[in-house]
Amino acid sequence: MTISRDAALSAIALDVQPLPDLSEADLSEADLSRVNLSKADLSGAKLSGAKLSGANLSRADLPGANLSGAYLSRAYLSRANLSEANLPEANLSEANLSEADLSEADLSGADLSGADLSGANLSEADLSEADLSEADLSGAYLFIGGVKFEIRRA
Repeated sequence: MTISRDAALSAIALDVQPLPDLSEADLSEADLSRVNLSKADLSGAKLSGAKLSGANLSRADLPGANLSGAYLSRAYLSRANLSEANLPEANLSEANLSEADLSEADLSGADLSGADLSGANLSEADLSEADLSEADLSGAYLFIGGVKFEIRRA
């Protein structure tokens, strides 16, 4: 499925369940702000530069998706599968990523300031140059070099 780069999809247009299969879809630069994509299959989708602020992506499948430079500020991604997703330079400030699977995701240079990453799986994720200021990492899991870390609040 290919959608125009200038697409501005309304919240009503995709607020239908079940959603169409959006795996491998090219949604680059699309404005999907505040759209309900809960439980959507977006595996391998191209979402680079997409505007997803305030979007509901809870329990969505996004393994291998390209979200480089995407704007996901205040998006709801609780329990989403973002394993092996590409999110370099993405803006995830104040996003809810609680219990999300971010294993092997590329989050280099991403803005995760104020994000809720509680209980998230960050094993083997690339967090180089990422901004984690004020992020909630309680209960998050990190596997680095074969060593498992669980972050707990003091």
